[in-house]
Amino acid sequence: MSHELCARFHQAVELIGRRWSGAVVQLLLQGPSRYGELRATIPEISDRMLSERLRELEDAGIVIRTVIPEIPVRVEYALTEKGRALQPALNAIAAWAEQWVDDGESQTRHVDRATRRRPTPATRVTTARQRTPGARRR
Repeated sequence: MSHELCARFHQAVELIGRRWSGAVVQLLLQGPSRYGELRATIPEISDRMLSERLRELEDAGIVIRTVIPEIPVRVEYALTEKGRALQPALNAIAAWAEQWVDDGESQTRHVDRATRRRPTPATRVTTARQRTPGARRR
């Protein structure tokens, strides 16, 4: 693989692999959408993050922003030909994820991390300073 091809591949993966970018493109593959529709479909994304991702994808020529002069003004986002060309790659990633990514895996790690940060009284370790004189060790 040439250095130039490697750099292009890296740039593409960095753009599409940014948090929420793939989800935005995947939704726009279904057709044009307004900002509010995208925001409602991806409830975990913040307004700032969605705006940032749409701007990056627009700058890269993947998304086109169309202002429709109505009252009130309407703005729609759609994929360009370049953006629609991502469909086979995203389909391949979706098929891979279906086979290899466990739905509960990330949730389990989050719960475990949260549990370690906030131990329940039953799992707290009692130090010598916390014990009262004459108390037995558990």
